Amino acid sequence: MTSPISLTRYLVEQQRIQSHIPADLRLLLEVVARACKSISRAVNKGALGDVLGTAQSENVQGEIQKKLDIIANEVLIEANEWGGHLAAMASEEMEGIYVVPNRYPQGEYLLLFDPLDGSSNVDVNVSIGTIFSVLKKPDASAGVSESDFLQPGNRQVAAGYCVYGPQTTLVLTVGDGVSMFTLDREQGSFVLTQERVKIPADTKEFAINMSNMRHWADPVKRYVDECLAGSTGVRGKDFNMRWVASMVADVHRILTRGGIFLYPWDKREPGKPGKLRLMYEANPMSWLIEQAGGAATDGRQRILDIEPTQLHQRVSVVLGSRNEVERVTGYHAGL
Repeated sequence: MTSPISLTRYLVEQQRIQSHIPADLRLLLEVVARACKSISRAVNKGALGDVLGTAQSENVQGEIQKKLDIIANEVLIEANEWGGHLAAMASEEMEGIYVVPNRYPQGEYLLLFDPLDGSSNVDVNVSIGTIFSVLKKPDASAGVSESDFLQPGNRQVAAGYCVYGPQTTLVLTVGDGVSMFTLDREQGSFVLTQERVKIPADTKEFAINMSNMRHWADPVKRYVDECLAGSTGVRGKDFNMRWVASMVADVHRILTRGGIFLYPWDKREPGKPGKLRLMYEANPMSWLIEQAGGAATDGRQRILDIEPTQLHQRVSVVLGSRNEVERVTGYHAGL
């Protein structure tokens, strides 16, 4: 019987045997994983740990913060600031970057994260998660600034998420495919449960918030109308709709069995290109999807090629099974 492969062993092999990652990046990813275990424990306690409900505060996006938003943000900062692997961090919950204090050694990597994606679902016990992205600092000079973070997603060196659901699952890429690790609570470690994750090119599932349909642009309406027409329409097959209102949960379903996820621009706030954050959500999820054989665009161009101009920049997102994403993108192009 083959012995289980721990996350630590997997990362060591990525470093030593596959030469895909350096030692400092391996150690950084282990620290992020330990932080996710701590967040998982807090999430699991729920009302018993007095972590449900709002914190009576707003984040930089003007959104009401949940208690767990703040807890998760603090856990990630405190776990990662002292290890010597990072120069700075950026979070969806903070206005500016968090530079590693002078009392700790400063590394060459930058960590970005959405500490608790889908936190509006916390109180109703629906799956939520942590999304993270790792960039390399552009140069070796002392000091770090916000501009150092403004790199396109194709320059990520690692990305992943941890979903806190019936199981706690860590999903990771270092540019060599996508692997999934399940938290073994008895052993206290993440164990490899799936390698070389692949998304089927075709699907019969789509995920979108249908309540916004009247606000969508015509290409999105056209695509969804065709899905709803089912086997009697031009697509010639019946579709199912799924929508969890937690990007982590929706993307995890797509990585598990295929599908397409859309969070498009709409007319309610026409000056904003989208709702989701490019740096904390769209880039890491798009790289995971591409590494699993899928595609990710903003409706017009590949998300990973977008040159960011702001730390909290927003973007439209269409990702998942390749043929469906290409169809939506083609509709935006007038095809």
